[in-house]
Amino acid sequence: MRWNGQRLGAADDGALPGLERDRLAGLVRTVETPEFAGMRFHEVLTRTALNHVPGTSSRMPLAWTINPYRGCSHACSYCFARPTHRYLDLDIGEGFDRDIVVKVNVAEVLRRELARPTWAHEHVSLGTNTDPYQRAEGRYRLMPDIIDALADSGTPFSILTKGTLLRRDLPRLVRARAQVDVDVSLSIAVYDDALAAELEPGAPSPKARLDTVRAAADAGFAVQVFLMPVLPYLTDTREHLERAAASAKAAGAASAIYTALHLRPGVKELFMDWLARTRPELVPRYRVVYERGAYARKDYREWLGAKVRPILRAHGLA
Repeated sequence: MRWNGQRLGAADDGALPGLERDRLAGLVRTVETPEFAGMRFHEVLTRTALNHVPGTSSRMPLAWTINPYRGCSHACSYCFARPTHRYLDLDIGEGFDRDIVVKVNVAEVLRRELARPTWAHEHVSLGTNTDPYQRAEGRYRLMPDIIDALADSGTPFSILTKGTLLRRDLPRLVRARAQVDVDVSLSIAVYDDALAAELEPGAPSPKARLDTVRAAADAGFAVQVFLMPVLPYLTDTREHLERAAASAKAAGAASAIYTALHLRPGVKELFMDWLARTRPELVPRYRVVYERGAYARKDYREWLGAKVRPILRAHGLA
């Protein structure tokens, strides 16, 4: 594995943000515990916590992100972040689900970065790559100190998660909201329990996430639900989309956004293998929808938008 790139002063242009110039010649340690059977935690000391996302090179409308973990135990078959594990010579399939990189000193480094005179207190996003409230957070508790560091420095931030562990930190987030703008979003793409168990086997159930929406809404947050991704011929039926919007609204969501499934190289092959095993009849249709690359064909996206937008408006989630 490419851990030797973490030597003091070493630079690895292919490494993940926050890992390319780490202070140790190798990771601190690898941990396996009975409470997290089948998972390995690779604890590292990072030199950077804030990751700058240049507007010219990213499709995300973000300037700064924080990723306390790499890899994700949610094990979503469609996860766009899987290829990032390649930079550490880790497997992007089961390895992404089981080999979790943990930046154990991320909050300490973040406080130093936020204290710099050059820091402009721009908005910071968490959860745009891998989930900050995945199972590992129950062991490492990195988020409380990250939240406090951002709030104490006067830095607004947002959190996107599938993790119900967010509820643990709601009192802290309420306190932070008294100092800075704080946005909370829940990612709930699938509203069919059986399908969710197939597609997102390590993630909390849709109901558990909807309960988390309710808890955050009751705490005063205008929660946005990410109906993302919408999977062609799996979750794009009117019945499913109506159920999604009605469930999100009933849970207290203030708004919702959507996008069609995105299959970047690496992820596309893994997802198509899953589809061939579980829904072989859909493989030819997916080949047509994604014949031009990672994004669904324009005509499919237009068809989806024409279907979804009226549904969101009807449920007061526009």
